[in-house]
Formats: sequence, structure tokens, C-alpha cells
Amino acid sequence: MLVSLEQLEKRVKDGSVDTVIVAFPGLYGRLLGKRFDAEFFLSTVADRGTHGCNYLATVDMEMEPVEGYAFANWDAGYGDFHMQPRIESLRVLSWADRTAIILCDIVEEQTHDSVPYLPRSILQNQVDRANEQCFSAKAATELEYYLFQESYEQAQQQNYEGLKPSGWYLEDYHILQGSRRERFHGELRRQLKASGIPVESTKGEWGLGQHELNVVYGDIVEMADRHILIKQCAKELADQLGVSVTFMAKQSQEQAGSSCHIHLSLWEGEKNAFDGEEQFGRIKCSSTFQHFLAGWISHASEFMPFYAPTVNSYKRYQHGSWAPTTLAWSQDNRTAGFRVVGSDSSLRIECRIPGADCNPYLALAASLASGLDGVAQQMIPPEEFVGNAYDEEATAAVPTTFTEAIQAFEQSVFVKETLGEGVHQHYVHFYRTEQIAYENAVTDWERQRYFERI
Repeated sequence: MLVSLEQLEKRVKDGSVDTVIVAFPGLYGRLLGKRFDAEFFLSTVADRGTHGCNYLATVDMEMEPVEGYAFANWDAGYGDFHMQPRIESLRVLSWADRTAIILCDIVEEQTHDSVPYLPRSILQNQVDRANEQCFSAKAATELEYYLFQESYEQAQQQNYEGLKPSGWYLEDYHILQGSRRERFHGELRRQLKASGIPVESTKGEWGLGQHELNVVYGDIVEMADRHILIKQCAKELADQLGVSVTFMAKQSQEQAGSSCHIHLSLWEGEKNAFDGEEQFGRIKCSSTFQHFLAGWISHASEFMPFYAPTVNSYKRYQHGSWAPTTLAWSQDNRTAGFRVVGSDSSLRIECRIPGADCNPYLALAASLASGLDGVAQQMIPPEEFVGNAYDEEATAAVPTTFTEAIQAFEQSVFVKETLGEGVHQHYVHFYRTEQIAYENAVTDWERQRYFERI
């Protein structure tokens, strides 16, 4: 549950908390940081923060420092940046023994200016821009995942091959099949709720052992924090139960991909800024809604790596796969990249492009920045698409490869202006490094195809 410093101090005194994780989200969306003795945290770290090596903004998936970054490198000696705790993010984790966690802003060690390269800073910059226009933003992210019966250690020892899914037929909305693994899904709901993350539901999805988790919408930064803690909780809980869960966008070519649908709306105080009386297509909305939708659609391809950050991400976009292949928008139409749902105060836009592998801070930052530009430029969206968007050739397509997406991201003037030139180049290098790692890898597919027969 979310707690104040005073409440944490009481828990430390009665012995119910003795450890505080001080962490921040890295470029991949993983939590990085330290575990502190709770008394030391309260006496020193809560106010002064702590330090971390700035190489953490330049490492690859294996934690190897990657050369070529201007921000941190061997020539500069890989110094420290400062981890400043955000007290409002402090919560006790019900799934971890006597442990609390607090998320940090990353700031310069000497000046305490925000380090712009980190994902939480990028999202906060867009929130600040929205505030300057007298808007706030609320969001929800729907996360899909696959559950397997092997532990993570067993899965690694099997080279992630031949894993047994937790279900043996497609369990989309099936209560019986979902009940068979309620030991995991039910515990996930309970632990998240007890840790201050309000859960709506879990349900079976369109894959063997695939499930979806929905939590209550909220402030856009808080939603990103919830998202990253959901993944942390799911993985730690899987570890405790001797099973494994994956948030890969496409874990098997025979199974449906896993998405992260983003629901987003702008607010003016207590009023949904999308609510209005203008008739647009089949919906009633405000001009702000129309401009925001237009901007989001217009810049989607340029920001694609923020929605789909790996080579694997692009294997999800297939005809009739529940993942969108076009940038069409439509009311309550799951074939379109942008689905308009709700009405009046609940009116919102659902972007179906991101995969479950996205970094929520970056995906939400791209969404908000794109929509705000549409409002600022008073962009007009295309006509509503009605029908099967998979069969529509006239609609702009989602980038189909990581290489294509990186090129669009690199060449985009809008993305460069939004992020700033230094941050833009940082992420161009980050995504290129990921692409090169894939291109240099020799895969099982290659060995099976070419070992004998070429």
C-alpha cells in the first residue's frame, strides 16, 4: 500500500518493514537500484537520496556497457548520477517480505538538474508540457502475458524450448480454464491491491496460457509506475510459485502476441477535455479530442520504437492477429490501431499498437507528446474507418520491421524536437544497438535450416 514517511517509520519500529528498495526504471523498463536497511533509509536516503553509476543509462540487456553514448562512456570514467526518491511513490510491497519500495527521479550529481535521458524524465517532461497548456492526462495500460508451468530457472536450462503453457486450449474469457491457474492470477490481483495498485480484473486471453490484467486508470505518471510494478510483482510471484511468466510481444509464432493497449484522455481540472457536443463520425466529442486523436495518429510511425522496442515486437503485427496493422481509427473496432471507447466523461482513445514489451514511460510519453502536438497544431484526423481494417489498403500501415521503425524515428524532426537532440541521439543509438545484437546472433532457426542442407 502507499504510505507516508511517518507510516513507514511506524512499520520500521514495529518490525513489519526492515528493507526499502530504492529504484528507477531503466531504458528497457526494468527496475534498477539498491536495497537499503529501512532505518538507514529513513535517517539518510529519504531526504538526501543516493547515487548510482551513470553507465546504467547505457547498458544492454545483459548489463554490458555499450560504447558510443555521449552521456556516459569509458572516456568520461562512468561517474555517478543521483537517485532522488519521490516520496509520493513510497509503498509497502505485500508480496515481498518486510519490504517497501520507492521510485526515484534521476538527477545530476552536482546540480540536481533532471537527467533527460531516463524514461521517467521523458514522461515527466511531457506532463509538464500538458500542464503548461492547462491539461492533465489520465491513462490505463492493459497488460497481456503468458504463464508457463516451468520455473524461470527450468526455462533457462531448457533454452526456453518446449515450455508447457499453463493452459491447453484457448482460454479467452473461459472461467474454467482461468480457474485452473487462479493460484497465480488470483494471488497477483490480491498482492497488487494490497500494495496500493487498484486492480479491475484478470481474464483469459486468445492464447494457450495467456492472460490479461487491467488496473484502474489514474494520473499518467502514476500509471507508468503501476505498470512497472505489475511486471515486477508478476515475475517475483511466479518465482515464488515455481512458474514463469513472459511479457514478450510474440513468444511463439503459433500463438497470439501480447499487447499493452494504452487508454488515454486529457483533463481540464475535473472535466474530461475529450467530452463535448460536436458530432464526429459516430461519436460526440470535443474539438480537443479530434485534434489529439489526429496528432497521435500522425506521429505514431515516427515514435514506433517507443511502442515496439525490440526485433521481436514486430512479429506481433500480423493480419487477423488482434494486433493492428494499420493506423486507422474507429469506434469500438478491434481491427483498428486506434479504438475510441466510452462516452461523455469516460470518452477516451485506446491505442492498440504497443506490445507488452514496451517501456510504459516511453510509450505514454510518445502518446501524450503526439496528441498534444495535434491539439497545438489543430490537426484534423482522417475519417472514421468502418469495417475490417486488416483488409484496408488505403489506410497508412504500421511499420513492419524494427529497422524501418528506427529509420523513421531517427529521421523525424518532430521526435528530435520533442525529446531534444541529445536524448534523441541517445535512443537512436540504443535501438540501433538492439538491432545489431539481433543481426549478429546465430539462432536455432538458422541452425535447423542450414546446418546440413545448405
